[in-house]
Parts: sequence; C-alpha cells; structure tokens
Amino acid sequence: DLGDWFRSIPLITRYWFAGSIAVPLIGKLGLVSPVYLFLWPDAFINRFQIWRPITATFFFPVGPGTGFLYLVNLYFLYQYSSRLETGAFDGRPADYMFMLLFNWICIVITGLAMDMQLLMIPLIMSVLYVWAQLNRDMIVSFWFGTRFKACYLPWVILGFNYIIGGSVINELIGNLVGHLYFFLMFKYPMDLGGRTFLSTPQFLYRWLPNRRGGVSGFGVPPASMRRAAEDQQGGGRHNWGQGFRLGDQ
Repeated sequence: DLGDWFRSIPLITRYWFAGSIAVPLIGKLGLVSPVYLFLWPDAFINRFQIWRPITATFFFPVGPGTGFLYLVNLYFLYQYSSRLETGAFDGRPADYMFMLLFNWICIVITGLAMDMQLLMIPLIMSVLYVWAQLNRDMIVSFWFGTRFKACYLPWVILGFNYIIGGSVINELIGNLVGHLYFFLMFKYPMDLGGRTFLSTPQFLYRWLPNRRGGVSGFGVPPASMRRAAEDQQGGGRHNWGQGFRLGDQ
C-alpha cells in the first residue's frame, strides 16, 4: 500500500518528496556529515563545492526541536506541489519544472546574499504561494476548523511556522519568490497586458514533453494577449486560452 501511494504521487513531486526524505536521513545517520549539506557561500564560491545549493534544498536538520517543523513542511510539499502539478500544470511537466527551477535559482541567489544555510522551506513556500494565487478564491481549512480564502494561506502558514519554529525569514523569502514568478508569468502578461518575461526553455519540453489531455487555465488574458497566443499556437509554449477559475472543480 505504501508503494502504491508513493507511485501515485505526480512524477516531479515524487522525486522532490523522496529527496527531501533521503537527504535528511543520510545526514541523520551520519553517512555524510551534515556540514557538507548546508549552503555556505565561502565553501560554494571559493572552494567550488557546487553541490551545496542542491543538498541545501533537500536537507533539513531533523531533531527533537525541529522534527515537527520538518514534518509539517514535508506535508505542505506533498500536498500543494501535488495539487499544482496535477492542477494548473496538468499535462505540462516541463512548465512545472521550469517554475521550480526559476524559484530555486532565485532562492539560491538570495540564500548566498543573506547567508541562508537551508533552502527547503523557502522553495516549498514559493510553490504553496503560486498555488494559493492560482486558487485564490477557494475556501481552505486550517487547524482548529479555521476557514479562509486560499490567497491568505501563505501568510497564515508564515505565522504558524513562526509559532512552532521561531523565524519568518525562510517563509517570507519563499512568498516573495513565489510572488515574483506569479507576477512575471501570469499577472503582468495576462492581466496587465505586459510583455512575457518568462518562457519554458525548449530543452525542458524535449526532456519532459507535454501530455495530451491536460486541462488548465488562469483567468482571461487581455484581447491583445489572446491574439498573440493565437498567433503562436502550435509552438512549444502553452496556449492558455480563456480557461476557467481554478478551484471551481
């Protein structure tokens, strides 16, 4: 049953989820010293330990004081990455991978500038923020039966993690990076009629080709953007069309 459940997780989320369990376990068992798993700017830049941005994304120091925070964020990873991958990005794994790569690169740059040693929570929060904005009018439930619109969820979780973890920097960076992606990919070109700054590279489409039958959409772009999308239809990029409001399914 556990194997069937694991195989039922969407592909990209499955590998992310598995890595977020395996790397902390490796550090916990002492197979690799945790000092090699953190993001340290000096070690990354001056000693060319180029693996650190990757391991810092998956690693979390699990212990008596951090175990609950780790499990909560692992649940957020599974829950909202799965929803996003099978919802707005259904049938378009390359576009979802590009979103993760864009958010990850922004978080790594911020982490190096601000000396952030762990990147797991910021990346999870950036994905959760994008999901919340794409489903902003959906009513979600949180602890103790509280209910509110999904657009407020990232900020509720920020406060929740502050209570159980004592810091809001990781969550705040994740929310800001998620907002940057959402604004550049959806809000600015579709709702405000601006130019498109982000597009998925073609090599990702060759590596992760679109699957037929995926249904997704976001709002109704301005007429100028709809005409541009119609002119580009048939290319590698996704044609959003008129779509529907996510969360009404």
